[in-house]
Amino acid sequence: MKTIIIQGSSRSKGNSSKIVELIKKGIQADVLDLKTKTIHPFTYDHAHMDDDFLPTMNLLLNYDLMVFVTPVYWYSMSGIMKNFFDRITDCLQIEKDIGRKLRGKNMAAISCGSESSQVEGFFIPFRESAGYLGMNYQGDLHTWIEDKHPSQMVINNLQTFIQQNLTIT
Repeated sequence: MKTIIIQGSSRSKGNSSKIVELIKKGIQADVLDLKTKTIHPFTYDHAHMDDDFLPTMNLLLNYDLMVFVTPVYWYSMSGIMKNFFDRITDCLQIEKDIGRKLRGKNMAAISCGSESSQVEGFFIPFRESAGYLGMNYQGDLHTWIEDKHPSQMVINNLQTFIQQNLTIT
């Protein structure tokens, strides 16, 4: 199974990247850092079709499993990740062929916060988007960073999540 981790943080080397590195120790995966892409917000007139969104989507179609990793910003996914998800609308309205190719692919989501408590409803947009797009939702996990490092509990939880949810054959 060909896997890509999509990191959506305002810091390429922030706490979420520590979680991405741990995931990479558990599975073979490529990484896409949304911070390195220019992806404008969705507009109803599709004014930003010349940015990096469509090339990024075409790249993602080469993968069977997409693992979205985002920090928790104000009880929700990051703005960079939200822009990306909003732009999927372009693939449902004018680039429908891309949208159709998402059917049957797999998605998972991982959040990274500064506290162990998970925000209620945080993963609903991921789960519902997967369902709407005809993707298989493989699950989600909340992680956190304490004293600049993930705790052993986070590492153990992540290893279990990888074994149970990300090793699809």
